[in-house]
Amino acid sequence: MNPSLHSEVTGRLLRDYAFKQKRGGEKLEDGQCPACGKKTLWAFGDAPWVLRCNRLNHCGAELHIKDLYPDLFDSWSDRFKPTPENPKAAADAYMRDGRGFDLDKIRDWYTQESFYSHDLKIGSATVRFPLGPGLYWERIIDQAYRFGSRKATFHGSYGGMWWQPPGLNAAGATELWIVEGIFDAIALWHHGVPAVAALSCNNYPANALAGLAEQLAAAGKARPRLVWALDADRAGTRFARQWMKRSRDEGWEATAAIPRQASAKKRDWNDLHQLGKLTEQDLDDYRYLGDLMAAPSAAEKARLIYRRTAMSQFAFDFDSKLYWFKVDLDALTREMDAVRSAHDDMPEDDVRDEAMLKAGVVTNIATCLPTVLYYQASPATDEAWYYFRVAFPHDSEPVKNTFTSSQVASATEFKKRLLAVAPGAFYTGSNAQLDAYLKEQMHRIKSVQTIDFVGYSKEHGCYVYADVAVKDGKVFELNDEDFFDVGRLSVKTIYGSTGLSLNRDMKAFRHDWLELLWRAFGAKAIVALAFWLGSLFVEQIREGKNIQHKSFPFLEIVGEPGAGKSTLIEFLWKLCGRRDYEGFDPSKSSLPARARNFAQVSNLPVVLIEGDRGEDGAKVKGFDWNELKTAYNGRSTRARGQKTTGNETYEPPFRGAVVISQNAEVNASEAVLQRIVHLYFDRAGQSADTFAAARALEQMQVEDVSGFLLATILKERQILERFAERMPHYQELLARNPDIKHQRLVKNHAQVMALVDCLPIVLPLPTEHRDAAQRQLVSMAVERQQAIGADHPLVQEFWELYDHIESADDDHAVLNHARADNLIAISLRHFEQVANDRRLNLPPLTDLKRVLRTSRHRKFIDLRVVKSAINARHNTDYPHAPRRPDTVKCWVFEGQSANQGA
Repeated sequence: MNPSLHSEVTGRLLRDYAFKQKRGGEKLEDGQCPACGKKTLWAFGDAPWVLRCNRLNHCGAELHIKDLYPDLFDSWSDRFKPTPENPKAAADAYMRDGRGFDLDKIRDWYTQESFYSHDLKIGSATVRFPLGPGLYWERIIDQAYRFGSRKATFHGSYGGMWWQPPGLNAAGATELWIVEGIFDAIALWHHGVPAVAALSCNNYPANALAGLAEQLAAAGKARPRLVWALDADRAGTRFARQWMKRSRDEGWEATAAIPRQASAKKRDWNDLHQLGKLTEQDLDDYRYLGDLMAAPSAAEKARLIYRRTAMSQFAFDFDSKLYWFKVDLDALTREMDAVRSAHDDMPEDDVRDEAMLKAGVVTNIATCLPTVLYYQASPATDEAWYYFRVAFPHDSEPVKNTFTSSQVASATEFKKRLLAVAPGAFYTGSNAQLDAYLKEQMHRIKSVQTIDFVGYSKEHGCYVYADVAVKDGKVFELNDEDFFDVGRLSVKTIYGSTGLSLNRDMKAFRHDWLELLWRAFGAKAIVALAFWLGSLFVEQIREGKNIQHKSFPFLEIVGEPGAGKSTLIEFLWKLCGRRDYEGFDPSKSSLPARARNFAQVSNLPVVLIEGDRGEDGAKVKGFDWNELKTAYNGRSTRARGQKTTGNETYEPPFRGAVVISQNAEVNASEAVLQRIVHLYFDRAGQSADTFAAARALEQMQVEDVSGFLLATILKERQILERFAERMPHYQELLARNPDIKHQRLVKNHAQVMALVDCLPIVLPLPTEHRDAAQRQLVSMAVERQQAIGADHPLVQEFWELYDHIESADDDHAVLNHARADNLIAISLRHFEQVANDRRLNLPPLTDLKRVLRTSRHRKFIDLRVVKSAINARHNTDYPHAPRRPDTVKCWVFEGQSANQGA
């Protein structure tokens, strides 16, 4: 190991796993195993390539440092600069430290070159291996993940040929392994195994084999046995069977070998070389696995397993079906005696195999192959599942789904669940057979961490969506077992996709919509876009490593009907991969439904639409905006009891951002109004050009713009750094404005202003657009300060009308039923009648009932029944008139009536 790499790796291991250095640093011991949590982890101090847990029977974890610290192994040109003495320093370091090879054996086999992608406008150093005149293969070695699925390139056609180590004499070998990759062949070569690389699993090296056969025939030598040792994935095993049959038909003796897999991450021969698992005993195990894969029948596979294990009964799979083998030991003894009598010179192993064919019974117990992949649990709800893959013997794709503990503990329940999740799959075995089969699979079963939402997991520092994850600026694809391998982290979401469809092809991400957005909505659209960008980092902003923000504002988008609010919000959702969606109506949702909507996402907006809807009457009300107060700080909006015998409750924190869209302004307490950044849209500036731009935004396809989400979160570090840098500047700027008095308003608007400055990291935002958005936010903060200190316009109109009517009669109160001088009690129906009699326009009672509670000029107290001073005076003054009720239901406010000098 390179000294600088060794020093950095050792420092990290001591820090992360609390190792103790023993024997002068020759060995690292007593580290904390991440799999079992015990202080049983160890590694060689001089070459700590692999960490191993000493608890072989209960854990046995093995961790390679390339998986633990991938950042140390993904940018070789930066760490190892070429010199005149060694122009291929980066390639040497990659082959030595990244692949674990002895450079003295292979130094002259390759060269260091470079590759440049004209599409992505990025390049990398490569390790290049010549394959023939004008033909080569090269591996990208600098941050290969930047190139997507392209980690290596070919130049020229390699069909029908193979690559072989320059020092290999294939004609002199008794056994020749054929693997997929060059690094696999080099790895086996390090362990004395003659190996060649077919370069891909679907390339049959017909020309190379024909040339070798011709060479051997000319020299009068016997052909070596071919060992088809392709990768252990579905394609590799399929082609291994196919090429094995073809080579046998061409006169070769052929077998197979398969690398043993210990996790969802595929291991090839190079991985096993680095893990020290290519000993003679290991190679014998891989040949045995290859024999099982190539077995022509279920009975033959059972024979191979029995010979290897001597177990009298066991479950095994063949052709994606599950079988059970059982041998009668007494019958086996009798049959062996009979075979010995008939064949005196037969070897004992052959005697046993012959007798087993008669004494052993193979029974099909499932028409499919159910395989336990891993265990997953939801800590929040204390639920757990086993995740299965069910494969079929026909061409149908395997089905993957969950089984509960009760469903795997009983053959009857297992059969029912299997029929439910995998159409046509049938289990006919017993409880004992199921237990024996699953017990073997569940030994040291992998655990996958789960989240019950979509988006950013603060605990894992990772964005997790249905089919893609992002951590530290890197994209991770969902693996074949439906979870994400993110370094040491195995994680998945059990919620679903929330309708997000993300285009991972960043070349398809268009930017021309930014100008359309400006033309359609102006600076207000840039403000909304900045808030939307900030919603993708709201968890980090609330946590704030540099500045403890602890909160994130709400965005209110209101205005006249037809002003384009829905068009704007639906387009912003397209940027996150969600099509034809605006939000949900909280006034139509139950409390549990609202709580679930708030808990479904993290670092995404939750849009509430038409929350101002309400109907006249006490039984149907609009949404109470005060429910949102805790969401401002990321706290739970609702708690519920768990189904336990204790006092446990479930209070999921709010992990997203709140967007409010409706026609009327939010009617709520001052505490809620201070939490809002307010955008008002009207139709005043609309024109043919704005209409055309809005129309173009509506027709924009999700696939063209949904790259915004990935492009943004891939720049997480740069955006958060700029936000932390700019936020104090704008906070100080707004704090100096004499028209803004509330510090909460200062903070909220300063946060969005800092996010406007972050937009150019992702988008080509013109400077004039950015400056206009900043001016818009300053204006919004001032207007918000004024709005908080004033009553709602409907409330102001209500009191103006009240004072006008009351001042018309200097002697008696006309509308105030209160008897106390310091109260005003108004019956809205009475008020409506008086206004109609005087031909005055009172605002609709439905609208008034929503806003009167927020009255500040005359503070609202209660809605209650009062003894009416007006009715009492009428009953006294007009004893012969119909008597009015003594009590009236009134809205009661603090203050004095107009004719009392209020």
